Amino acid sequence: MFRLLSKESNIFSIPVYIGFLLLIVIIFNILDFSTLGATTTAITFFGVALAYFCFNSIALNYHTHLPLLLYTFFIFGLYPGHVDLGVAIALLTNSFLLLLLTSTNEDLRKKSYVLVGAIISLNFIFLPTTWPMAVFVLIHVIATSERIGLNIFRFLLGVLLISLSYFSVANFLDLKQWNDIYFPFGNMWIIEDFSVFMPLIPIALMLMYAVYDHFKYYNQKSPISRYKYTFLLVFSLAQLLTVILYMNKNYEYLLLLAFPVTIILSRMLRFLPKYWMKEASLWIIIASLVSYRALLQLNLI
Repeated sequence: MFRLLSKESNIFSIPVYIGFLLLIVIIFNILDFSTLGATTTAITFFGVALAYFCFNSIALNYHTHLPLLLYTFFIFGLYPGHVDLGVAIALLTNSFLLLLLTSTNEDLRKKSYVLVGAIISLNFIFLPTTWPMAVFVLIHVIATSERIGLNIFRFLLGVLLISLSYFSVANFLDLKQWNDIYFPFGNMWIIEDFSVFMPLIPIALMLMYAVYDHFKYYNQKSPISRYKYTFLLVFSLAQLLTVILYMNKNYEYLLLLAFPVTIILSRMLRFLPKYWMKEASLWIIIASLVSYRALLQLNLI
């Protein structure tokens, strides 16, 4: 199966995976006819669907079918059926952030920082627990920009534009009471029971090995590959921080990790030394996700 998935994909194969994704979403939401439920489901679908195109844009997986299939299984395994509106917005905007910030075109990146700031601000409005993404973007700007001060100003300008618009609309609607949820440090729900994630332990172990293997052969990789992979690791860390601090029993937060984890694992599988290791690891990942899905479906977690 690994050899079959290692074949090069093309733009025409992506709609097949998106179609399967749509089928998953419809099946899990077939009994939900509420307007809000339909809205969040649609936003979630578009956010996840856009991520399929991000694989080719980021170009860390050699345009093969492997990341597309793995990502589909991750969504199948981690999708709880009903997603919070804030998480749905975050899934959609994360895809845009990845497209903008992983570009190797410095001119494109510096022109997009106002838009990135607006996206981060929008994320915070709908899901305040995504504040680690703002820290991540600032670190990214400082580490990669030639004109740090100017690009930080552009980023903050985007944040300010959305913030002013939000407060103006809130004032117009006479919503003048401050909600404590917008101070996320006082509303942390740190995960205490990790037993629910037992089926996902093999995936966690593979991720640790993948990161170790990347840095072991760090100097042998191309500058572009090093830049994009390091970006993805820091991006994953920001998402992981949100998951650990605020997920509690809102397991849809795990969807925020699906895209970066898929890329990391896909690259690990490709560079394993033996074919049997690649094949066995692939099936272990699939089995772990299906097991977690089964427990989720039976309300055992």
